[in-house]
Amino acid sequence: MTPEINTEQKGHPKGIYLLFATEMWERFSYYGMRALFSLYMLNALLFDKSYSGQIYGSYTGLVYLTPLIGGYIADRYWGNRRSIIVGALVMAIGQFLLFLSGCFFETIGTATILMFSGLGFLILGNGFFKPNISSMVGQLYTAGDRRKDSAYTIFYMGVNTGSFIAPLICGFFGDTGHPADFRWGFLAACIGMLIGVTIFFIFKDKYLKTPNGDAIGIIPNNKDVNKNETIKSSENLSEEKKTSSVRNVIIWGTVWIILFYLLYFLLETDLIGSIIFSLTVAAPGYIISDPSLTKIERSRIWVIYIIAFFVIFFWAAFEQAGASLTYFAEEQTDRHIELFNRTIPTSYFQSVNAFSIIIFAPLFVMLWTKLNKRGKEPASPFKQSIGLFLLAAGYLVIAFGVKGLAPGVKVSMLWLISLYVIHTFGELCLSPIGLSMVNKLAPLRFASLLMAVWYLSTATANKFAGTLSGYYPQPIIELALVQSAEKDNSLTLLPKDFAESVTEKDGTAVIPFDKITFSKIEDKTLKSQIQNNLEKQQMENPKTFMGYRISNLYDFFMLFVFMAGAASVILFFLSKRLLKMMHGIK
Repeated sequence: MTPEINTEQKGHPKGIYLLFATEMWERFSYYGMRALFSLYMLNALLFDKSYSGQIYGSYTGLVYLTPLIGGYIADRYWGNRRSIIVGALVMAIGQFLLFLSGCFFETIGTATILMFSGLGFLILGNGFFKPNISSMVGQLYTAGDRRKDSAYTIFYMGVNTGSFIAPLICGFFGDTGHPADFRWGFLAACIGMLIGVTIFFIFKDKYLKTPNGDAIGIIPNNKDVNKNETIKSSENLSEEKKTSSVRNVIIWGTVWIILFYLLYFLLETDLIGSIIFSLTVAAPGYIISDPSLTKIERSRIWVIYIIAFFVIFFWAAFEQAGASLTYFAEEQTDRHIELFNRTIPTSYFQSVNAFSIIIFAPLFVMLWTKLNKRGKEPASPFKQSIGLFLLAAGYLVIAFGVKGLAPGVKVSMLWLISLYVIHTFGELCLSPIGLSMVNKLAPLRFASLLMAVWYLSTATANKFAGTLSGYYPQPIIELALVQSAEKDNSLTLLPKDFAESVTEKDGTAVIPFDKITFSKIEDKTLKSQIQNNLEKQQMENPKTFMGYRISNLYDFFMLFVFMAGAASVILFFLSKRLLKMMHGIK
């Protein structure tokens, strides 16, 4: 045993690099599509921002919900490998349907049907792929191997290598300013997914093995017997425990139905949100009530649940990258580089986070390793509270960047880049550490299912992110000037959407003029009048979230500062208690 352990400690097993490559191409597919998705809906299908935000939030929410199904099937019937291959192929079909949608974008009805069909395949395929490849990382190592945190950080570098190149390549082909070209970006995402599944299929048998040389992921986890853990399968349960299991299914199924009814019919939450939010309670409840769990196992699972709750606030703010921050980059960020006389495509900004992770992830691995040797490495809950704090700091930076911003003025791209870099530091403290924590705390027979519950919190966060993006203030850089015959051809300002739709006001015809950009108005008196009018309109009709008034970009970004900051402080003070509940696992 000793020589084997020494050999193992010299480096990471080769299987981690196979999973790295597979995940890299899957993330290339996902983030390439995500970089274009909101822009495609706005500029090709001509959806409004509110509707686009709802679709985006529902899609990204369901993407992280279906791992519950995929994790359950893998744990009970298929095993990890088969689930990964099936999931990847289904996602490739989804990307191809988006390509077809882009081909028929001028026929809105056909394009919309193809788009929703493609999203359906992507959601289903991700459910089989996501939890299984993540749980396989931990199976490459022994139970007490301290390299797991580093392994998940390496794996996370694969995630972000794909995330970095995806917006650049898919954006190069798809984000050209011509709606017809979005299809080529979606096709590139499809090809990336096919490359990933091919690599996995060829090398899986050679490299996916435990330290003892046993194959990983072939048989379901609940039938895999570990020497250090007795697996209590349903076949060995007493009749009393079998009855208890059935009773749990009925109880938590009923809870889910009741919660869904309350959310959908009484609180009038949309259908997707009602499904996701009700499952966020019912699914974890079903697992924690399993009669085969020991007291220690149940305590550790509670830790996963508590931290997953706080993670919701992290991803709800972080995932604004695909919605409100994309709007901000498109409309209120100066993307022109004078030196090269070129304007950076909006989609390229989504590579900043991934590029930063590639650069800084090795430094974080070195930092955790160095602190571990000195016995000063923070435990997982503390790391995640730091991640939330850094997220709040990123939004605080950009909030000051837009404070007092005059209408029509675009800010330097450095503000947005700074936000993404700071968020990267927060993500490196939270996300790969969270994956490692779930793997270490989850009983083996629930490995994929609890990884799916972890992603369920991300599903809730993504749906919540779509809701929050709806509070993004309407930009006031594009104006419509209208002429009123009643006022002797004097210029009267009306809101853009109102000016385009109204033909009469108090019996007087209103004639829309061409849209102009506020910054191009040379008449300083007129410009001042317009600015005062617009600011007055925003202050008189602010959006409110739980009593918090949002009348401008500064208010919008400060919402995330307060939300993430409060979650960070609370989790920090809970961390010591959570450590006790982990029973020796750090």
